[in-house]
Amino acid sequence: MSVGFGIIGCGMISNFHAEAIKHIEGARLVGCHSIPFASAERFAAERGCTPYETLDEMLANPEIDIVTICTPSGAHRDSAVAAAKAGKHVIVEKPLEITLARCDAIIQACDDNGVKLATIMPSRFGGANLALKAAIESGRFGTLTLGDSYVKWWRTQEYYDSGGWRGTWNMDGGGAYMNQAIHNVDLIYWFMGDVKAVSAITGTLAHERIEVEDTGVAAVQFANGAIGTITATTSAWPGFMKKTEIHGTAGSVIVEQDDILHWEFLEALSGDEKTRQDFAKKSGNSGGASDPKAISFIGHQLQFEDFIRSIKTDTPPLVDGREGRKSVEIILAIYQSSWTGKRVELPLKADPVIPR
Repeated sequence: MSVGFGIIGCGMISNFHAEAIKHIEGARLVGCHSIPFASAERFAAERGCTPYETLDEMLANPEIDIVTICTPSGAHRDSAVAAAKAGKHVIVEKPLEITLARCDAIIQACDDNGVKLATIMPSRFGGANLALKAAIESGRFGTLTLGDSYVKWWRTQEYYDSGGWRGTWNMDGGGAYMNQAIHNVDLIYWFMGDVKAVSAITGTLAHERIEVEDTGVAAVQFANGAIGTITATTSAWPGFMKKTEIHGTAGSVIVEQDDILHWEFLEALSGDEKTRQDFAKKSGNSGGASDPKAISFIGHQLQFEDFIRSIKTDTPPLVDGREGRKSVEIILAIYQSSWTGKRVELPLKADPVIPR
């Protein structure tokens, strides 16, 4: 089965989508669309696909089976809904959208038109994180007690100035949490389970001309009774690799980027030492800690392959639209708590109102 892809939005992240497609057997990039059209023309010339001046023209091509959305975050809904209505399966770059209402519109459109939907969360496909998830599911931690996530990155002022949408509520949907730390927000939920409540403080401490936060700390209560923290910043020079720490009554694991720094359980297993060796200093890059381009396409490739599998077997992808909505809801609860100074319970009853 040959699978044709179309890409909407030809900015920086689209190159990682294209590279992932290039490395999947039986997959090919058919076309692209972007505004302005010149961006699509440049991208198509580099990637060997057809540029389309209008989205409708691209979606009318029967050779395109899957559409990936790489537009600014606040423009995901319209493109995704249009693709679903055209009968295309949809992959949306994180976040799924910037409000719950917009996330729900995408999910509903895909449900109504019988197409698959995935949200890009490549960290779930990393070997260290998969090993950690398996250890949790097998009960090796005993009672989960504490789950902490740290994304202490650095972004220059030039980064925010480079695009008119960056650092805005209307198109970026948020700052360090929504744009950078959302992968770790997704991971901490995936590891620890549903979030019951958050209490948070955020601020804009290191950058100018942005509406959103560049620094934040959130205390989290999980539905299972465990607690934790989610720290997110783009103001920590020179930038550090993201870190997740999971603790329980019978085990503790610390993962930094794709490396396991600590792997210890009350009841040791014969494979523990191999796990420690397999994931010791394997990252090989900064994970985007100070340069958003310093990431690997491998996570995208693995997620695209999972999505193709889900289409062929008619089963849900690992990170579908409803899973992608979870991280957005947690982040919006963090924002609401920081704006109101109050503890916020989940699930949210409505999208929080941005203070102007």
